[in-house]
Amino acid sequence: MAAHDENELYENEGPSRTRRKRNAAELKELGDQLVALPPTELARLPLSEKLRDAIELAHRITAHGGAARQRQLIGKLLRHTDVAAIRATIQLQLIDQRIAAREFHRLEIWRNRLIEDGESAIVSLLASEPALDGQRLRSLVDTAQLEAALGRPPAASRELFRWLRTVLGTGGTKAEDRT
Repeated sequence: MAAHDENELYENEGPSRTRRKRNAAELKELGDQLVALPPTELARLPLSEKLRDAIELAHRITAHGGAARQRQLIGKLLRHTDVAAIRATIQLQLIDQRIAAREFHRLEIWRNRLIEDGESAIVSLLASEPALDGQRLRSLVDTAQLEAALGRPPAASRELFRWLRTVLGTGGTKAEDRT
């Protein structure tokens, strides 16, 4: 019976010292991630005014010791914040970045293929996307090929990429729109 009472005593104490330290380290790491975010992404996060001010101050502090103390303060402020919502928003932002990078690479591959393969790539693209303006596509590809053959700066290649992004782009689909 004494062992049972002793187990209850330990269960009611809350998290162990190790667990509390681990939680504090996780919150400090989250604070470091928040400080590393650009202001545009930071603005989309559900942060309290006090936490937002602390993060903005951390951006302005240049001294190593002062910056470390400020990040420690941010971790402490996070203890009283709903970090699940912040982590979920950061996760959505990471997904959006991956989608944008994948889309960018897909368009780069099409541009390079169009410039290198010419008409066969144009036919292939028009077969998969019949609504495209074939005449405009051929004109852009011809200009980019001529530019590459003459060794000029890739202005036409960039223009082809921008046109492909306009006509083939996903339209800015974000992770939060899909959920």
